[in-house]
Amino acid sequence: MENILDVQQVCKAFPSFALDQASFSIPYGSIMGFVGENGAGKTTTIGCILNTIAKDSGTVRLFGKELSDGEKELRERIGVVYDGDNFPAYWTAEQLSRVMQGLYPKWDNGLFQKCLHDFQLLPRQKIRHYSKGMTMKLAVAAALAHHPQLLILDEATSGLDPVMREDMLDVFLDFVQEEDHAILMSSHITTDLEKIADYITFIHNGKCILTASKNDLVYHFAIMRCKEKQFLELDPRDVLAYRKRDYQTDVLVADGKEAERKYRGCVVDHASIEEIMLLLVRGERV
Repeated sequence: MENILDVQQVCKAFPSFALDQASFSIPYGSIMGFVGENGAGKTTTIGCILNTIAKDSGTVRLFGKELSDGEKELRERIGVVYDGDNFPAYWTAEQLSRVMQGLYPKWDNGLFQKCLHDFQLLPRQKIRHYSKGMTMKLAVAAALAHHPQLLILDEATSGLDPVMREDMLDVFLDFVQEEDHAILMSSHITTDLEKIADYITFIHNGKCILTASKNDLVYHFAIMRCKEKQFLELDPRDVLAYRKRDYQTDVLVADGKEAERKYRGCVVDHASIEEIMLLLVRGERV
């Protein structure tokens, strides 16, 4: 089966920022974590995917087709949750449901009401009285209720307490049990992505600097701790990024076991996704 989303060489220039040839793909039935610091280009990339930002060049294919302004059928197959105000503050969840019913032919009010109950949201309470976590849960409920195939989530677990975050991650995992579903999930909470993502794309300064399977990142990638002499003797092809400290250099490698075998004098540690991101973002290249 082809990918549900293909982003290839997408560019978008602003006066103070440029998205530079962003590329990644999401297979059906999978979750892609989209990781980068604030201002790295995550929101711009999502805007280009949804055609709310006009890209300068490159291609975006959703369900094998390019999304145009008038492509209503494709848009109905996408559920979107933004980091921020998704709906007018003076609405209630009940009013939101009536509006969405007129927008989406597949709107499922029964599913929406179930989500409200599961997320402990009152249907007649004004959205302005919701906490940030409650507004995020409402946006997820609305995204799910029109039966999309692709969920695009921008910091969808931010503002939630640890228990509710865990529940929300279970909702996302249930969603991708359907083989024709997938999720693109940008998040600063890398531990969430370690729990549910199949693939991770790292973006920095408008460039997608690495895409890898979560299993490769967690089980194979590693950080090698080297003294200066040891660092100078490394094969540059083994160094993805490095960062010098007072008495050692931290080196990101793609195969920890191979590095341990090849460079016996160095300490090799497992790396978390957060540590990998920090080295890719703040480290240097050979």
